[in-house]
Amino acid sequence: MVFSEIVRQAMDTFRANKVRFALTSFGMVVGTASLILVVTIGLTGKHYILGQIQAIGANLIYADYEAGGNAAISTVKGDYLTVDDMRAVDQQVPGILHASPMAELHDRIAVGSGRERDIVVLGVSPEYLWVRNLQVLAGRFFDGEDDQARSKVATITERLAIELYGGQDIAVGHIIKLSGLPFTIVGTFRERVETFGMSELASDTILIPYSVSRYFTGSDAVKQLFFSVADSADVPRATQDIQRVLKSRHRPESVYRVENLTQLLSVAAKSANALTAVLMLVATVTLLVSGVGIMNIMLATVNSRIREIGVRKAVGATRRAIRVQFLTEAMFISLSGGFIGMVIGLALPFSVRWFTSYRIPISGLSVIVAIVVSSLVGVLFGTVPASRAAQLDPVESLRYE
Repeated sequence: MVFSEIVRQAMDTFRANKVRFALTSFGMVVGTASLILVVTIGLTGKHYILGQIQAIGANLIYADYEAGGNAAISTVKGDYLTVDDMRAVDQQVPGILHASPMAELHDRIAVGSGRERDIVVLGVSPEYLWVRNLQVLAGRFFDGEDDQARSKVATITERLAIELYGGQDIAVGHIIKLSGLPFTIVGTFRERVETFGMSELASDTILIPYSVSRYFTGSDAVKQLFFSVADSADVPRATQDIQRVLKSRHRPESVYRVENLTQLLSVAAKSANALTAVLMLVATVTLLVSGVGIMNIMLATVNSRIREIGVRKAVGATRRAIRVQFLTEAMFISLSGGFIGMVIGLALPFSVRWFTSYRIPISGLSVIVAIVVSSLVGVLFGTVPASRAAQLDPVESLRYE
């Protein structure tokens, strides 16, 4: 028996029992669609999480001074980082795109009628805008000319602008006094992603040029140094190089922390992958349950077609031909359900792309996996009914009522 005839007979069987086979393949439709949607949701969540982390800073690397090496030197003056360290790193470490020092100050400003509140003042360079990937909401960020001229300008957070002046645009141009000196507010900003106070930027932070902040600190020491590299692949290498340069410029016992977001990105990616794997397992269980349904229907089909099997064997059909016939029918049910499920699973993400500006990532691998799993389900759960049909005795089959 040629394969085309086997397929034609399987189609005829399907037409004769449309409702039964349609209901059986419905489980495959749900399972396959779920498998594709689960992978899609997992990829979307993973991209969102990684995007949120990367929004904290473009390929960010940060360094700060921790302490001396042991208790015996705890009374020695701190070996703090300086702007010269930043310049040395910029010159000796290839791939550095932007760099900024950060000096931290604390002050109190008047809020409302006679009230005062504590604020954080950070002295940074103009490149801090790019290193930390900040979003300017109104006005502008101070530039290189402001830094060189030691202009008394400041940018404040969105929340502080609203609290002090009632709005972001209104805050631009106002004068705010820091340690008795008047600073002109030239802009408002915010982080591109909410860090919930886990970064150096708080809701009441004011940024001023680092050259001006030296008036208050009286030294070259900085609290942190920030760097960004051009290529994310260079982050681990640049982190080690920065650590090496800083150690070479300071006392051997001094301890410096140089870190990046790579580890955080890795943890987030592993968490997203684990969640996707769990959801895929659930979808796979659905497919297996559908496979049990296919096996059940095919066993019932064998019982209802025993006389047909006997007639075919009596006219010369081999066991192999009978086995292939029923296995093809099981594969047809499984693959038809898998194909419809694949179309539904892909239609939903594509419809989101079509009607909105958000592009949901679609994995071609999930489609391949869905088709392969559908085929395997048809083969695995169709083998038992097919083998049972092939082993029927032709004489007993012809006498079966």
